[in-house]
Amino acid sequence: MLKSGILNPQINSLLSRVRHTNTLVIADRGFPFWPTIETIDISLIDGIPSVLDVLNAVRANCVFGKAWMAEEFLKRNSEEVREAFAQALSGIPLTHEPHVDFKKRVPLAIGLIRSGDAVQYANLVLESA
Repeated sequence: MLKSGILNPQINSLLSRVRHTNTLVIADRGFPFWPTIETIDISLIDGIPSVLDVLNAVRANCVFGKAWMAEEFLKRNSEEVREAFAQALSGIPLTHEPHVDFKKRVPLAIGLIRSGDAVQYANLVLESA
C-alpha cells in the first residue's frame, strides 16, 4: 500500500507512461472533454483540488522541460495568481499562446488530469524532459 506521494492509482498509471517529450495536460474544472485522450477527473468541489495542487504533486514525481498556457490567463487573472503559477513552474520554460493554439496541443497529450480549479484559463500542457 502506498503511504506517500501520489495515491491515486489512475494518476500513477498515467505518469508511468509519460516518456521523453510526451505531454500531459492539467486542466481546470471547465476544460472540455477530449474523447481521444485518457482523462482522469479528480474534481471534488469548487477549487479542490486546484491546478497548482496537481502540478505540485506531479512535479515531485516527474521532470518537465517545457510548459504552455493560454495567453488569456495573463489578462484574466490577478498578479497574485500569475505569480503563484510562475513560482510553481519555476525552472520550466513557459510559453503563453492564444487559447485556440493551446487547445491544438491537447489531443497530442498522453492524458489529461481535470481538477476542480475555477481560476480562468488555469490549464497547462507540460512536456516531459
